[in-house]
Amino acid sequence: VQLQASGGGLVQPGGSLTLSCAASGFTFSNYAMTWIRQTPQKGLEYVGDINSGGLITKIPDPVKGRFTIPRDNARKRAYLQMNSLKPEDTAVYYCKARRFDVELWGQGTQVTVSS
Repeated sequence: VQLQASGGGLVQPGGSLTLSCAASGFTFSNYAMTWIRQTPQKGLEYVGDINSGGLITKIPDPVKGRFTIPRDNARKRAYLQMNSLKPEDTAVYYCKARRFDVELWGQGTQVTVSS
Protein backbone atom coordinates (compact mmCIF):
# COMPACT_ATOMS: atom_id res chain seq x y z
CA VAL A 1 0.00 0.00 0.00
CA GLN A 2 1.63 3.21 -1.09
CA LEU A 3 0.95 6.81 -2.03
CA GLN A 4 3.74 8.61 -3.81
CA ALA A 5 3.55 12.39 -4.13
CA SER A 6 5.79 14.13 -6.63
CA GLY A 7 6.13 17.27 -8.69
CA GLY A 8 7.27 19.76 -6.10
CA GLY A 9 9.97 22.31 -6.73
CA LEU A 10 10.87 25.96 -6.94
CA VAL A 11 8.50 28.26 -8.82
CA GLN A 12 8.27 32.02 -9.16
CA PRO A 13 5.30 33.96 -7.78
CA GLY A 14 2.47 33.90 -10.26
CA GLY A 15 3.66 30.62 -11.70
CA SER A 16 2.01 27.22 -11.90
CA LEU A 17 2.85 23.75 -10.70
CA THR A 18 1.06 20.42 -10.76
CA LEU A 19 1.62 17.84 -8.05
CA SER A 20 0.89 14.20 -8.64
CA CYS A 21 -0.09 11.49 -6.17
CA ALA A 22 0.34 7.94 -7.43
CA ALA A 23 -1.41 5.08 -5.63
CA SER A 24 -0.55 1.41 -5.50
CA GLY A 25 -1.58 -1.59 -3.48
CA PHE A 26 -5.20 -0.64 -2.87
CA THR A 27 -8.40 0.09 -4.79
CA PHE A 28 -7.78 3.74 -5.53
CA SER A 29 -11.22 4.39 -6.98
CA ASN A 30 -12.84 3.59 -3.61
CA TYR A 31 -11.01 6.36 -1.80
CA ALA A 32 -11.53 10.08 -1.55
CA MET A 33 -8.32 12.04 -1.98
CA THR A 34 -7.23 15.00 0.09
CA TRP A 35 -4.34 17.41 -0.26
CA ILE A 36 -2.84 18.95 2.86
CA ARG A 37 0.13 21.24 3.28
CA GLN A 38 2.39 21.91 6.22
CA THR A 39 4.53 24.84 7.25
CA PRO A 40 6.35 25.54 10.52
CA GLN A 41 4.27 28.68 10.98
CA LYS A 42 0.77 27.34 10.29
CA GLY A 43 1.15 23.62 10.86
CA LEU A 44 -1.17 21.40 8.80
CA GLU A 45 -3.53 23.19 6.44
CA TYR A 46 -6.32 21.61 4.40
CA VAL A 47 -5.94 22.37 0.70
CA GLY A 48 -8.88 20.50 -0.74
CA ASP A 49 -10.28 17.12 -1.64
CA ILE A 50 -12.11 15.16 -4.29
CA ASN A 51 -14.54 12.31 -3.79
CA SER A 52 -13.86 8.79 -4.97
CA GLY A 53 -15.77 9.18 -8.22
CA GLY A 54 -14.13 12.47 -9.08
CA LEU A 55 -17.35 14.44 -9.37
CA ILE A 56 -17.25 16.47 -6.16
CA THR A 57 -14.39 18.66 -5.05
CA LYS A 58 -14.02 20.96 -2.08
CA ILE A 59 -11.53 23.80 -2.18
CA PRO A 60 -11.06 26.12 0.80
CA ASP A 61 -11.16 29.87 0.40
CA PRO A 62 -7.39 30.54 0.69
CA VAL A 63 -6.76 28.64 -2.55
CA LYS A 64 -10.16 28.70 -4.24
CA GLY A 65 -9.94 29.85 -7.84
CA ARG A 66 -6.24 29.03 -7.97
CA PHE A 67 -6.07 25.32 -7.09
CA THR A 68 -7.96 22.40 -8.60
CA ILE A 69 -7.92 18.71 -7.73
CA PRO A 70 -8.56 16.36 -10.64
CA ARG A 71 -8.09 12.61 -10.46
CA ASP A 72 -7.66 9.78 -12.93
CA ASN A 73 -8.96 6.53 -11.46
CA ALA A 74 -7.79 4.51 -14.43
CA ARG A 75 -4.23 5.64 -13.77
CA LYS A 76 -4.66 5.59 -9.99
CA ARG A 77 -3.52 9.17 -9.68
CA ALA A 78 -4.74 12.35 -8.10
CA TYR A 79 -3.38 15.76 -8.89
CA LEU A 80 -3.12 19.19 -7.36
CA GLN A 81 -3.03 21.84 -10.04
CA MET A 82 -1.78 25.11 -8.63
CA ASN A 83 -1.94 28.41 -10.48
CA SER A 84 -1.13 32.00 -9.54
CA LEU A 85 1.16 30.76 -6.83
CA LYS A 86 2.05 33.03 -3.95
CA PRO A 87 4.97 32.95 -1.52
CA GLU A 88 2.52 31.93 1.21
CA ASP A 89 1.82 28.74 -0.75
CA THR A 90 5.32 27.58 0.15
CA ALA A 91 4.94 24.36 2.11
CA VAL A 92 5.39 20.63 2.13
CA TYR A 93 2.38 19.15 0.35
CA TYR A 94 0.90 15.76 1.26
CA CYS A 95 -1.76 13.62 -0.37
CA LYS A 96 -4.05 11.43 1.66
CA ALA A 97 -6.47 8.68 0.64
CA ARG A 98 -9.54 8.26 2.83
CA ARG A 99 -12.32 5.67 3.00
CA PHE A 100 -14.53 5.56 6.09
CA ASP A 101 -12.07 5.47 9.01
CA VAL A 102 -9.08 4.39 6.94
CA GLU A 103 -6.50 7.00 6.02
CA LEU A 104 -3.41 6.46 3.90
CA TRP A 105 -0.75 9.17 3.72
CA GLY A 106 1.88 9.76 1.12
CA GLN A 107 5.24 11.33 1.80
CA GLY A 108 5.42 15.06 1.29
CA THR A 109 6.78 17.04 -1.61
CA GLN A 110 8.26 20.49 -1.11
CA VAL A 111 6.86 23.47 -2.99
CA THR A 112 8.76 26.73 -2.75
CA VAL A 113 7.35 29.91 -4.26
CA SER A 114 10.06 32.52 -4.48
CA SER A 115 11.66 34.93 -6.89
